[in-house]
Amino acid sequence: MNETMTETQDLEFVRDYKVSVARLWRAVTDPAEVVQWFGPEGVDIAECAMDLTKRGPWNCTMVGRESGDRFKVTGVVTHVRPPEDAEGSVGFTWAWHDDANRRGAESHVIFEVSATDGGARFRLIHRELPDLDTAQKHTQGWLSTLRKLDKYLSD
Repeated sequence: MNETMTETQDLEFVRDYKVSVARLWRAVTDPAEVVQWFGPEGVDIAECAMDLTKRGPWNCTMVGRESGDRFKVTGVVTHVRPPEDAEGSVGFTWAWHDDANRRGAESHVIFEVSATDGGARFRLIHRELPDLDTAQKHTQGWLSTLRKLDKYLSD
């Protein structure tokens, strides 16, 4: 029997903010707030139905400001645990669509919020990316997105 094993890639990013856990939780789950910072720099949100306060499907389409290229990503919110005892998390599946609107490889994202001595910590985990190249592209995208979240929470 010939078996092949596919090794997936996982990413993790951590940010500390001088805001309350409740404030950070709203920023990363409330649909009206998520659209203020979600997506890499240089893209605009064309449409986004991303309510991370409840389980169910979500989708977001971004458009490159310079290129005009459209980027569609969809998934399902799989769990929502609002912060109790200073910790909370939300998890969702994640897959990009190609130009023919075919959904690609599915991975999983978790946003965790927890209390720190000076405020709140945001931990973003992206699991099961199919290969190193995809992980590197997502690293660039998430770091850019997190810069927007940093600015959003500091304003």
